[in-house]
Amino acid sequence: MIAFALRHGEHMRDGWWRILALVMFIIFWGAVVGLGVWAFSRIAGSRKAERSPMDIAKERLAKGEISSDEFERIKQQLR
Repeated sequence: MIAFALRHGEHMRDGWWRILALVMFIIFWGAVVGLGVWAFSRIAGSRKAERSPMDIAKERLAKGEISSDEFERIKQQLR
């Protein structure tokens, strides 16, 4: 009777360890994928910040924030 209880108890522990291992596996790979996405977005996002002053002036002209005369003045200053 005691031997049966011990074997049954070991079996139950094995089941819980497998579930815990599966949960930890999912958390680990979720963290790896999340870290990869975060790193990629940081690298890709930094390219946007590296706009030249001329690109900014062109964008402002396109939005109507500056007139074409102001754009030409800025363009001359940047050369």
